[in-house]
Amino acid sequence: MTKSNHHNTTLDQKVAITLEYDGESAPKVTAKGSGTLAEQIIKIAEEHNIPITEDHDLVQLLSQVELDHEIPELLYEAVVQVLIFAYQLSDKEIPTPPQEALKTDDEFS
Repeated sequence: MTKSNHHNTTLDQKVAITLEYDGESAPKVTAKGSGTLAEQIIKIAEEHNIPITEDHDLVQLLSQVELDHEIPELLYEAVVQVLIFAYQLSDKEIPTPPQEALKTDDEFS
């Protein structure tokens, strides 16, 4: 989960966004909210030991993605860094893409 929380942020400015990654397709935005809803999202994440990181710029970009939609390719690199952080904190193995996705253009000729 990613949240935005500057030191001078008021509750109505707080934003939280959750991502889901299954290793098969691009990560999806699965929840997002601001103000009280952001607080609830963060609380639930903490209760379930879901890693949380703060990245104001990424939250601004992810907030433009509709719920249950995959993130755009433009955000892959930034989200990969968040996913690596989350997997390392939770001691989970990072999923690898299916072998078909690893083929190069030469293999399709």
